[in-house]
Amino acid sequence: MSAPYDVITMGRIGVDLYPLRIGVPLAQVETFGKFLGGSATNVAVASARLGRRAAVISRTGQDAFGEYVHQALGEFEVDDRWVTGVERYPTPVTFCEVFPPDDFPLYFYRQPKAPDLEIHPHELDFDAIRSARIFWMTGTGLCVEPSRSATFAALEARAKSGITVFDLDWRPMFWPERPAPTADPAGTSPPTDPTPTGAGPDTPDPRELYARALRHATVAVGNLDECEVAVGERDPEAAARALLAAGVELAVVKQGPKGVLALHRDGTRAEVPPVPVEVVNGLGAGDAFGGALCHGLLAGWELERLMRYANAAGALVAGRLACSSAMPYDSEVAEVLAAGRVPEQDTGSLR
Repeated sequence: MSAPYDVITMGRIGVDLYPLRIGVPLAQVETFGKFLGGSATNVAVASARLGRRAAVISRTGQDAFGEYVHQALGEFEVDDRWVTGVERYPTPVTFCEVFPPDDFPLYFYRQPKAPDLEIHPHELDFDAIRSARIFWMTGTGLCVEPSRSATFAALEARAKSGITVFDLDWRPMFWPERPAPTADPAGTSPPTDPTPTGAGPDTPDPRELYARALRHATVAVGNLDECEVAVGERDPEAAARALLAAGVELAVVKQGPKGVLALHRDGTRAEVPPVPVEVVNGLGAGDAFGGALCHGLLAGWELERLMRYANAAGALVAGRLACSSAMPYDSEVAEVLAAGRVPEQDTGSLR
């Protein structure tokens, strides 16, 4: 067996088609840029850009876009040995609109089903998963079978060895619909339900699945919406403490314009502000944060340094149009940390 990977991610993969003009509705866009996409894939790319040996577990369609995915992974030096083809489903495509600084609608084309949700437990290389220094999985991987069973099989194989990161990654449009909660006889409001409404009484409760996954993870990462789904808390401090109580050792709560809060089970705490940046496209910032988080965890950095570094990496990508190809190198992150802000980008050709 080869040397252990620094980072193995498991989850979404596909092609991002981003408009080459910003501030223009999708219906009026005439030209697009094509990029490797998918959150778990972008985290692997970000880790590789920072010098880590990375691989991704996922699936594509057996089509031209699937070929492109393999080509791009090779160019980014991410191992694609566990990215396999599915004959009956096309490689997913995602479009976005770009309205800086904070409006980036996404349009996912993952019907009738995305190949990356067709990962089966028997296909997994459990020796590699067990030995990886970091294993990164996502909430989307829990939404349907067989991906759900494969994700839990990987988590159980890890048995909390090394670092296991649960990216809370809440995407409600990927989950089967569940029945709407009803009001009680007194006419009071129904309880908050994190899932869309509709038919399907046998559909598992996402919160139960998240709780089960948290028991296997050592690190949890998510924004306030994702924390509310996972542990029922939106207050950052309460959410972080609830994640620790659910079983992880480190809780990282992203607060958008308020920065990031991290709490460790040993009592260490870090809350750092965002890095100033003129936002071009905020969609890849969280994935850059994730790759930088992996890099710092592997380096054994203390918590505040780790959060500042990950924030800077995320800010760099927020100032760029693409996701995967925009992932920063260590020298770029160091420059941002030294300057205290992200240099303004030349976006004249995108307007």
